Amino acid sequence: MKIIGSDYDGTLNHGGIDDKKLAAIEKWRSAGNVFALVSGRGPDGVLELYEEKKFGCDYLIANNGAVILKPDGTEVYAAKCKAELAVPLLEHLFKNGCEWAHVQTEFYCRVFADEKNCKKEGEYTLETLPEIPFFTQINTQLPTFEDSARVTAAVNEAFGSELNPLQNGECLDIVRKDINKATGLYMLAEMLSAEYNDIIAVGDNINDTHMIAEFRSYAMENSVDSIKELADFVTPGVAELIKKELEENATY
Repeated sequence: MKIIGSDYDGTLNHGGIDDKKLAAIEKWRSAGNVFALVSGRGPDGVLELYEEKKFGCDYLIANNGAVILKPDGTEVYAAKCKAELAVPLLEHLFKNGCEWAHVQTEFYCRVFADEKNCKKEGEYTLETLPEIPFFTQINTQLPTFEDSARVTAAVNEAFGSELNPLQNGECLDIVRKDINKATGLYMLAEMLSAEYNDIIAVGDNINDTHMIAEFRSYAMENSVDSIKELADFVTPGVAELIKKELEENATY
């Protein structure tokens, strides 16, 4: 059994999810292997993608490795950050130019720097934010890649001993210090009694760095340069990756 851990945006969904990709994933799984989505999106977001796109999948790894779900929504693992870090972190984000942040906790929680933007249930300011028991990720988006890099560095300087800020293009995802997409795949492999050499990762952007560096890996042709430099191979897509892996391992 081997495990493919695939990023979603810019990777599995690069150019859409067509019949060729669906057939390749099904062939991979039919050969006794595991296909896992590994995304920076939250649990609700990855479950929505799974339901909407109807791609075959054995596990959904959300929040950059912090949460692992079965396709039916059952949570099998969650790496939680301390609740008391949330407000200081949000204050720091707003001070550095962020207009909003999404707090991934046990209820929908979107926090705005300006109260005039709070227009529906689940939207708050720092003054109206209810008590949260924990968070698995806090994420935001900046106007440009350079702004995101600047705020990522600022968060790392202020909170790097406890939190891991992961830039993803213009977006910024902040998880527990010991969490990233590689640790999520390691946790899944442990659950499945798989070995290190059984794991294959594919991605395209900066928040994929840990899993691309750690495992046998593929960078998408549309990847940022740093991911291409780290990866073992470059591929035009997930279907082509699967074809290559099945042929090389003679599992078909």
